[in-house]
Amino acid sequence: MSDKKPDWLKKKVKLNNQEFNEVTSLITDLHLNTVCQSAGCPNIYECFSNKTATFMILGDVCTRNCGFCGIKKGRPEAPDRGEPLRIARAVSEMGLKYVVITSVTRDDLADGGSNQFIKTVREIQKKNPDVKIECLIPDFKGNLDSLKNLLSQNLIVLNHNIETSRENFKKVKKNSNYEDSLNILKYTKTLRPDIFTKSGFMLGLGEGEKEIIELLSDLKKIDCDIITIGQYLRPSENNLPVKKYYSPEEFKKIEEFAKGYGFKEVICGPFVRSSYNADVVVRKILKCDSL
Repeated sequence: MSDKKPDWLKKKVKLNNQEFNEVTSLITDLHLNTVCQSAGCPNIYECFSNKTATFMILGDVCTRNCGFCGIKKGRPEAPDRGEPLRIARAVSEMGLKYVVITSVTRDDLADGGSNQFIKTVREIQKKNPDVKIECLIPDFKGNLDSLKNLLSQNLIVLNHNIETSRENFKKVKKNSNYEDSLNILKYTKTLRPDIFTKSGFMLGLGEGEKEIIELLSDLKKIDCDIITIGQYLRPSENNLPVKKYYSPEEFKKIEEFAKGYGFKEVICGPFVRSSYNADVVVRKILKCDSL
């Protein structure tokens, strides 16, 4: 199909926004990375303008070459020891009450990068004790010990994106395993039933209704709490092509269908991304105005 985007995928933005510039400058000055910038998120202007961002630790180079992702691939540098403290400082300066921490995949590290997550969570809470933290993690190469160590921290959400259906998995997520992704969420819910589990997937990669049903069923079987569903947008010509652009009406139907499974919350729409409005989702579940 043509890569030309339909009208509903064109976002209007207001340029020269002061808050956007302040967040961008802060991230640059502190030598931090965000998935918003590295992955070319369509919501970056909205989020930065609201003084929120999803911090990406362990550099901006990924050890995998997934077909859907726009993040750089290659040999990353050693973990930055000062990064957790700088993120904690950014959280303070931005006045955040809810923080999402994610990372590139680091297959070169024995723990998959879990220790850097732990250090970052600790530094944030040391400097900002009332902040709630969501960790959006890679698969840690299926290492449940690495996951267990991270789950010993004070998190409100453990997020791991399954990204696509079982049939598409090897094509979309190279060197990854569908069952490993399910096991991360399953193990989290078993070990820490007090925190929310969350996962997201994309539409437009060639999945059919049968595959969507199977994916939702698999996530329900492991008692995943929060589901996010968005439109796949091709980051570059080197990435997988878009097989279909789903209309807002189709997204609404899929949302209603997914809600029928009894998840605590389902967020579905063309611009939905895993960490988009993450705090709003949790507040909605908890039925509170603030966290």
